[in-house]
Amino acid sequence: MSSHYPPLTCEEVKTILKNLGFHKRQGKQSGTSHEQWIKDEGKKRYKVTVDCPKAPFSQFLISSMARQAGVTKKEFYQFKKNITIKAK
Repeated sequence: MSSHYPPLTCEEVKTILKNLGFHKRQGKQSGTSHEQWIKDEGKKRYKVTVDCPKAPFSQFLISSMARQAGVTKKEFYQFKKNITIKAK
């Protein structure tokens, strides 16, 4: 496990996707734990599948989600660093 790319929790991945401009797809879930996150950019649609029971996510799954989001794994992690922590 790399400290540069630590495993990510489900909430961290969802926050990264929100920071990237994705939103959770609404509608029927058909009894699955998979969530679909989508973003339309021009004529291109990006769709990322997130399966929270698999968290913390392996590097393979993180790389896969990054590819689905149209960014590199390095860029994906950079959006984690952009997370704003609310003051108490």
